[in-house]
Amino acid sequence: MNVYFGSKRLRVPAGHGSFPLFAAAWLFAASLNAAEQAPSSLKLQVTPNVSLRNEVKRAITKGLEWLVRSQSKDGFWSSPDYPAMTGLGLCAFRLDPEARGQGAEADAVRKGYTFLLSCVQSNGGIYRKELPSYNTSIALTALVLANRPEYTPAILNARKFVASLQVDLGQPGKLDSPFDGGIGYGSGDKQPDLSNTSFALEAMAVSKNYVKDRNLTDEADLNWQAAIHFIQSCQNLPAYNREPWVSDDPTNRGGFIYAPGRSMAGETNFASGRVALRSYGSMSYAGLLSYIYADLKRDDPRVIAVVDWLKANFTVEENPALGAQGLFYYYQMMAKALSVYGADAIELPNGTSVRWREQLALKLINLQRADGSWANDNGRWFEKDPALVTAYSVIALDLIYGKL
Repeated sequence: MNVYFGSKRLRVPAGHGSFPLFAAAWLFAASLNAAEQAPSSLKLQVTPNVSLRNEVKRAITKGLEWLVRSQSKDGFWSSPDYPAMTGLGLCAFRLDPEARGQGAEADAVRKGYTFLLSCVQSNGGIYRKELPSYNTSIALTALVLANRPEYTPAILNARKFVASLQVDLGQPGKLDSPFDGGIGYGSGDKQPDLSNTSFALEAMAVSKNYVKDRNLTDEADLNWQAAIHFIQSCQNLPAYNREPWVSDDPTNRGGFIYAPGRSMAGETNFASGRVALRSYGSMSYAGLLSYIYADLKRDDPRVIAVVDWLKANFTVEENPALGAQGLFYYYQMMAKALSVYGADAIELPNGTSVRWREQLALKLINLQRADGSWANDNGRWFEKDPALVTAYSVIALDLIYGKL
């Protein structure tokens, strides 16, 4: 995979009228100070694909228009019980590279944020009845992307809440469980998973920069070393993960599973009788993204290993090892991870160089429905819900658009 991290860090200027609207594909990296400019000798010279860029722009517009039409009168998308659905829709609007924000679109965004704020709880969480971590993390990211000073109290309180959910089992302060440092679905959840943890890390990383840019006191943060401990406890990499299920065979080495001891892709049985858990696509991108949020560098062996697994398993036809299950979540995680990591092209094991943005853009354009929405025929993880899947798809295209 051709990637780069150089010496110059990108920063998001404080108080911008509209939160960074430059280079949508770099938005998450810029807001985190995670991506760095490449030395000129390492940059891939890519000829702009003007035709495809216009098609992506049109697909984004149609997707946002569908979100405007499908929004409830109370401002939420899909269900009022899951503010994360509304948060994802708002992220799709705020990451829009054209940043139109006029008329019905602006009204939809305003109503969406009003709904999110109505879900703020006394403990700082942003949820209704359940899944407090998932809902708060995504809502927090959406609030940061709004870049509105009046949202500062909600952002700071949500940070405290998310930080309070980090698991520490066994002896306090000691990393004596593979689950230590992770985050699950909510308060009291002692079985964290990489999906919820990645959303939480994203929210905390983006909002930390928000706090810093406004010269505010950071009253709560994660134990980032503990977070790294949890992330690597989900990776098939024996040098860093000593759990008995870890696999070092080429089909799994470096990839990620859902949680320590649990893979949605099932297990592999070896001739020796040992059972290992299978790596799969969406969690492997979540693992790469989580390592970047935790400030691991590209030459770290854990990062190199997952990059190698992603190279060997690159495809836009399925979620590797899961097929159609969680396919659009996979697309969103791919776009985020490769954008923040700085990959313009992926070099496959056979030496072929693939421009991943073009492949993913074409796939999403072909999957878009006539009314502008997207949905998965496979209903696993709510992906038959067009509001959820349209938000995933528009976010992916938002991040692709600026670098085509």
